[in-house]
Amino acid sequence: MSRIYQAAVIAAGLLAGTALAAPGFAKTVQVETIPVAPSEPENAPAIPAEDLAAPEAGEPAAAEGSKAPTPASAELPQVLYSTSYLPKPVQRMQAQLKEAALSGNMERLRMVFESNELPPTVSFGQIDDPIDFLKEISGDGEGFEILAILADIMDAGFLHVDAGTPQEMYLWPYFARYPLHDLTPDQKVELFRIVTAGDFAEMQDFGAWTFYRVGIGPDGTLHYFVAGD
Repeated sequence: MSRIYQAAVIAAGLLAGTALAAPGFAKTVQVETIPVAPSEPENAPAIPAEDLAAPEAGEPAAAEGSKAPTPASAELPQVLYSTSYLPKPVQRMQAQLKEAALSGNMERLRMVFESNELPPTVSFGQIDDPIDFLKEISGDGEGFEILAILADIMDAGFLHVDAGTPQEMYLWPYFARYPLHDLTPDQKVELFRIVTAGDFAEMQDFGAWTFYRVGIGPDGTLHYFVAGD
């Protein structure tokens, strides 16, 4: 308890004691007359029960058992982990990417890329060969680092984005479209399996995920495996 609060309590007590101890002290109580509405006549028509709770004009009635979403649930995208949520073609592509990544063989990844009608995007710039490009930017020069990143990404949670539009996609990892400032402690542990704390700090400052992500269309087409903004 602060000294200011203690002083206030003591002063209040002294004032109360003085008032009660003063001779001839009497407390005056003002009486207020509250008018009582006359009761309904016995023969007054009953009001239908449905009219008592009728919504205002222009306002739809709430469905039974419905609950308005909280701001958090309305804003944060739903993170999925089970591949059972994926259409069969997407499941197949996800499994092929993960298998190629864990094989340690960039040529296996080339086979997956070539199964597409068009090569997937791996760079926002002009390149000749996607596999050669990934080897060149890999820290080890052979692509093992890139394969490790791909394996971790395909193990992460994912999102179903832009449903019902031409841009509909299944997106790994979900951090690519998740508010980074709203991550829970366990989500941060998951994130740090993919990037470093320094990378994360830079992305928070930037305001978006800029590391690698994978986008697969509902028909199983691999659209991109790319980093950057």
